[in-house]
Amino acid sequence: MSHDAADEEFEVGPKPTAPRPGLSLKARAVGLLSRREHSRAELQRKLAPHAETQEALDKVLDELAKAGWQSDARFTQGWVHRKAPAHGAARIVQDLRLQGIPAEAIAVVQSELKESELSRAQAVWSRKFSRIGNPSSPAEYAKQGRFLASRGFSTDIIRRVLKNPGLEDD
Repeated sequence: MSHDAADEEFEVGPKPTAPRPGLSLKARAVGLLSRREHSRAELQRKLAPHAETQEALDKVLDELAKAGWQSDARFTQGWVHRKAPAHGAARIVQDLRLQGIPAEAIAVVQSELKESELSRAQAVWSRKFSRIGNPSSPAEYAKQGRFLASRGFSTDIIRRVLKNPGLEDD
């Protein structure tokens, strides 16, 4: 037995990057959706290389949405649930736009997130800076402000949190 044959003997299956020929478009879509939620636009982007025509792809996506396998509303709800504790409304809205979520759904999410923005920003600040405390110098204020801004919180919310991080809404 040659060295190459011995190596092949221990291979367990196809390499992870190897394409999976023979799978239908619907089977590929269900496989992706069984792992996690996908927006329609994201699923379309991932399946496009495997589709013979755009019409065939649209038909499969319509079937999946009709059967309840794919839902932009469910995807949006899950995304917001995962991201809201650590990010501001601006960051979440930007991420949803990049995922191809319709503007109407994003507007609803944005208004819901605005209601809890201050308390979420205070929680994020507390997890990161509670041991340091209130910013005592302009440099520390800027550092903490940049951190909150990078998480997608608005400048008004950042100012309110850094002015008095431990207090709830005025």
